[in-house]
Amino acid sequence: MIGILIFPDFQLLDASGPASVFEIARRLVPTAPNVQMIAAQPGPVRSSCGVEVVASSLKSAKAITTLVVAGGLGVEAAIDCRTTLAFVRRHATRGGRVASVCSGAYVLAAAGLLDGRKATTHWCRTQDFVSRYPKVRLDPDRIFLRDGNVWTSAGITAGIDLALAIAAEEHGDAVAKDIACQLVLYHRRSGGQSQFSSLLELKTPNGRFGTLLTWVREHLDKPLTVDMLADRAGLSPRHFARIFTAETGTTPSKAIERLRLEVAREHVQSSSDPIERVAEVTGFRDPERMRRAFVRAFGQAPQSLRRAARTI
Repeated sequence: MIGILIFPDFQLLDASGPASVFEIARRLVPTAPNVQMIAAQPGPVRSSCGVEVVASSLKSAKAITTLVVAGGLGVEAAIDCRTTLAFVRRHATRGGRVASVCSGAYVLAAAGLLDGRKATTHWCRTQDFVSRYPKVRLDPDRIFLRDGNVWTSAGITAGIDLALAIAAEEHGDAVAKDIACQLVLYHRRSGGQSQFSSLLELKTPNGRFGTLLTWVREHLDKPLTVDMLADRAGLSPRHFARIFTAETGTTPSKAIERLRLEVAREHVQSSSDPIERVAEVTGFRDPERMRRAFVRAFGQAPQSLRRAARTI
């Protein structure tokens, strides 16, 4: 049994995202465990968006092997609930897998499960989390992290990535890939992937180059030149380069490299494609050129990042 722990004002997607992954896993693998919503106060539990979910009592959750703690606005009350914290501790003591989504990490930390461990949570919670739980080795830039039998994830949709990783461990990569396809996900994100997106960072508030940058990210295998981009933007190359730099804070060529690096890192960390193939589809062409760019940006070669991602 997989138990998803919720509380008043929980974030709906923190719970429903992982639940959907595990539901599809059971359809694909009949022996996979069922999913059960649980709460300290059983019955209808209101989420922060107003949708209510019916939860079972903690006493009915004795058969749970994996516990996933949702996050949300109500997490402050959850960490003050002795019943909730005691239940989480008991489950961990029995050797069960414990996971959190987003600010659900606060519950694990309050229960003492994260002391001395690597963990992550939503990036906007970093300062507050570190000040409250200094013994936790927080990494604010990860999609999800695993330290022993304790898993933590970044905000909201990252819970789906965490659940897919758990499904892969339980049922194999092929099943996890099928689940991702059923969810119409572009790909499974690895735990080592950054929470931040170069595409978002490069967009200006008025979105002037948003459409162009989206197009660039989808056509990184092309020889993207300033002339080509200027033509798509309907500007002269000189005028385009000047305005683009002023509005995004970087030159067109550097922006393209950042996007290529982001997509290449995603491929390196979440796929088994040869490095040469990754360099080809992301427009680096030459694997050595890509390696040098990786070392400049991440301090590591692609192969090192791939090995590190597989240990998370």
